[in-house]
Amino acid sequence: MTVVSQVILKADDELRYPSSGELKNIQDFLQTGQQRVRIATTLSENEKKIVDQATKQLWQKRPDFISPGGNAYGQKERSLCIRDFGWYLRLITYGVLAGDVDPIEDIGLVGVREMYNSLGVPVPGMVEAINCLKKASLELLSTEDANEAAPYFDYIIQAMS
Repeated sequence: MTVVSQVILKADDELRYPSSGELKNIQDFLQTGQQRVRIATTLSENEKKIVDQATKQLWQKRPDFISPGGNAYGQKERSLCIRDFGWYLRLITYGVLAGDVDPIEDIGLVGVREMYNSLGVPVPGMVEAINCLKKASLELLSTEDANEAAPYFDYIIQAMS
């Protein structure tokens, strides 16, 4: 939920107008709108490049994943892993646009650890994969934009850890 929605819902629940502090929070949120859109645009327009780079990094770090017996061994398994990279990158863009981790939590993290465990996918491996995705993504952003985007990757990493 965005800052604007949160302020409106809270004020309405309390039958009052938004406070000056809440309005300042909305103003701050709106002032960062261009940056959030710029980050989301860069990530979405470079999805293939980011996913390719992150995949390459992961396979170099963990060749056992793509070796016989590894969770990404075989074309189908490898394709599913790469698909998940794109899915997590999309979740990151939702969080960045909202300026909040709620979309990441609501859409993507509920039950993720249990799902990977039930599929026999090592969760520490997924954490490593998200770290590779983070590195590949942040390399395309300015320092300021990378600092804004990094916490959304870290949120997923923390949730999986």
